[in-house]
Amino acid sequence: MQFVDVPQNTDEWQALRLGKVTASNFGCFMANEGKAFGDPAKRYALQIALEISTGRKAEASFSNEHMERGHEQEPVARMLYEEETFSDVSNGGFFDCGDYGDSPDGLVANDGVIEIKSVIAPTHYATLQRGSFDPAYRWQLIGHLDCTGRDWVDFISYCADFPVARQLIVHRLNKDDCQDELERLRARRAEFLELVRATLKTIQN
Repeated sequence: MQFVDVPQNTDEWQALRLGKVTASNFGCFMANEGKAFGDPAKRYALQIALEISTGRKAEASFSNEHMERGHEQEPVARMLYEEETFSDVSNGGFFDCGDYGDSPDGLVANDGVIEIKSVIAPTHYATLQRGSFDPAYRWQLIGHLDCTGRDWVDFISYCADFPVARQLIVHRLNKDDCQDELERLRARRAEFLELVRATLKTIQN
């Protein structure tokens, strides 16, 4: 694993991710775990194989109001997190692990990372009621721990529509509490990388 301290969403950052399976998509191949890969995983394998084959970004880039809000509000959420936890957050960069990699939203000290989700009110309220992180992002969080080698990840849900005291919700996931899931992720990812290689072989032959 090699850490590259590059600003995220830049051309250099995009180039580093090209042809690599990234943690934000780990949930795609963890679905149907123990069974054959579903269509979403197969489409993702094709995307990665095409990027390897052509050297160009294959996925259709799109933006919507939720994504745009996330980009706009992430710095606010990071600032509030720093104030509430008395910590400094540094650039998440890109963790290059060869065939796969990871871009956490920030690094905390020498042992932590953060994942920020700027969400709409119903989603934030569901996290408040649940008392834990959004399970939709479980494998991304596990991926952060695996790819970065760090000890914990803080899941941050932020919603400006809530009263100030409730705008930020933080839930921590410790590596020591998810060793079984880390092993499951590594095993399934190895199978998925084989699917990528088989897809690439089909494209090139």
